[in-house]
Amino acid sequence: MKEQWKGSLALLGATVIWGFAFIAQSVGMDLIGPFTFQMVRCLLAVLVLIPCSFLLDLGKCSMKESAQKWKNPKLWKAGMICGCALFVASSLQQVGLVYTDAGKAGFITAMYIVLVPVLGLFFGRKVKKSTVFSVLMAVSGLYLLSCLGVTEINLGDLLLMGCALAFAVQITCIDRLAADLDGFRLNCIQALTVAIISCPFVVGTETVDVGNLLACWGPLCFAGCLSMGLAYSLQIVGQKSLEPTTASLIMSLESVFAVLGGWWLLNERMAPHELLGCVLVFVAVILSQLPEKKSKTEN
Repeated sequence: MKEQWKGSLALLGATVIWGFAFIAQSVGMDLIGPFTFQMVRCLLAVLVLIPCSFLLDLGKCSMKESAQKWKNPKLWKAGMICGCALFVASSLQQVGLVYTDAGKAGFITAMYIVLVPVLGLFFGRKVKKSTVFSVLMAVSGLYLLSCLGVTEINLGDLLLMGCALAFAVQITCIDRLAADLDGFRLNCIQALTVAIISCPFVVGTETVDVGNLLACWGPLCFAGCLSMGLAYSLQIVGQKSLEPTTASLIMSLESVFAVLGGWWLLNERMAPHELLGCVLVFVAVILSQLPEKKSKTEN
């Protein structure tokens, strides 16, 4: 029970950081391109996570033994797999934020909670009846949130829907690969993978201006050190001690903090039908994670 509480608090901390990170990402891209933002934030995370991994080993093992932990091939394999999934997810999210506001992005991204149990089908997991209902409710909510009153779907909305699917893949990878691995080292390799894959996109599609990089040091540090560095490490640690249902439910609160952050810091407003869409998506997220009642014949 104590470990479950620790896991819950770790995931709750991650969701608060992720929610407000939508604001940092949205503000930061007023000055620099999405792939530049992503590459720099991940490099900052690596610079923070490497010394943290050694500091956390103080008193537990020698520096040499701590360094030896980086040679685990299973750690690198899992980190690179999770990093590839995270690159796709964060890239779609980063570019999607160019076309839509932070609050809406938070709710659409939360669709990964609905998609996680669907992906479980490929690993022999049964899909609950409530999951089917939740998907239908979420689709209705997304229609109200993204499509009502417009003649075409916003490009940012489409990108963020793809982002939700990619995040569902990343969460599934963490669940299946990270159980016995060091969370900070795994996240460091994951962040390094994202940074390396981002490089050619930065060189080929964007112009890096040092002045603009320095001008948005605040959003970059928040998104790099706290969101990529701390929050994703907390995700890995939290998922180890919790059932996937409980973990996903807690992570769904990210969307709430994203909307609160957009309202508080960016003065964003949403139309009534968009608010209703947010409510439907959030309720769908919750319902998809609730256990089904056992029938009277089951004991």
